[in-house]
Amino acid sequence: MGGSLSLLSVRIKEAGYAEREAVLRDVEFSVGAGELVGLIGPNGAGKSTAIKSLLRVVKHVKGEIEIGEYAYIPERPLFYDRLTLWEHIEFLATTIGTQEADFAKKAESLLDLFKLSDVRFHYPESFSKGMQQKVMLILAFLRQPGLYILDEPFIGLDPRATKDLLNFIQQEKGRGAGILMSTHVLDTAEKICDRFLLIDCGRFIATGTLQDIRETSGLADGSLLDCFDVLTSGRNRND
Repeated sequence: MGGSLSLLSVRIKEAGYAEREAVLRDVEFSVGAGELVGLIGPNGAGKSTAIKSLLRVVKHVKGEIEIGEYAYIPERPLFYDRLTLWEHIEFLATTIGTQEADFAKKAESLLDLFKLSDVRFHYPESFSKGMQQKVMLILAFLRQPGLYILDEPFIGLDPRATKDLLNFIQQEKGRGAGILMSTHVLDTAEKICDRFLLIDCGRFIATGTLQDIRETSGLADGSLLDCFDVLTSGRNRND
């Protein structure tokens, strides 16, 4: 279940927002160092509940979750409405106690990468959705944690920013970071993920490499999208 060093280990028997109303059942997986694991499934399949369980937002969880230092990028960006982009970066620096000069240098590099240098003193609340997503990525990558939890990271990004994100993900994997990524962009996931967790109706219906998913779906040469379609067709779900 993953690389030699497990950065995230999950064994959930049941999880839900109210007692005796489980949304997830028998969910078990891990994320190893230098590994990118794709969490995929239809709307209402249980992806959001799975992520919220890791973040301790779901109150009723039966099982064990072992997680170290992580950075979380939510699907919907969140900001302090009275802080500029640069003030968000400065605030992050104070919370993690990093060397100011080194941190500022990394911040400048990421601002240049995602083409936000010219708006560093503007308020993220006024940015477009794509620009806000870039800010969330910058704040997460500045922390350089052992584990990233990315919830639909490609939403709102233009092709150039998407390519920059993919390159940075590979860089972080090379550093040894583990990544759990929830996404509906299956063609991209197929190319970059080491393993997949296909969830539907609150349960994993297929896990493993693309070849494992193909074997489960019965499509020897199927794309991830084709396998997804076969495995999830006709199922009832409620996230």
